[in-house]
Amino acid sequence: MKLIVAADKNWGIGKDNDLLCHLPGDLKYFKEKTMGKTVIMGRKTLESLPGGKPLPKRTNVVITRDSGFAKDGCQVVHSIEEAVQKYGEEDAMVMGGAEIYTQLLEHCDTCYITEIDKEFDADKFIPNLMEHPHFKKVWESEPQEENGITYRFTEYKRIDNE
Repeated sequence: MKLIVAADKNWGIGKDNDLLCHLPGDLKYFKEKTMGKTVIMGRKTLESLPGGKPLPKRTNVVITRDSGFAKDGCQVVHSIEEAVQKYGEEDAMVMGGAEIYTQLLEHCDTCYITEIDKEFDADKFIPNLMEHPHFKKVWESEPQEENGITYRFTEYKRIDNE
């Protein structure tokens, strides 16, 4: 599994079930990285997508504790374990939210982090991979700037097999 997210300087990823800022270049990067793949998300993340609809041209997997939840265009699983069992061997991309990222991080070998050079008033966070003992930054793009915000695309790789 792989993880993809945009995070601010404090590893904040969202506020009020929305992104921290609008960066068209990051959205394009996300689309390029996830197109044609399986994307795994929580129910709230699905609801935060435009129109609350699944992403086109991807297999959308929603993790929810709600046993009655169903959504056209989505595969539904009811636990982290079920998601890992069914999709863990695939080139699946974990796309949020915070609880899903945190629980699936141990199953990820690569993390694509758009590092935003700014602090936001976030209410959702992911673990700081710069300080994580099992991940190392292996690639970083040149800085990008949009809407007065500087950011860079980075890639972290798992450095052990635990």
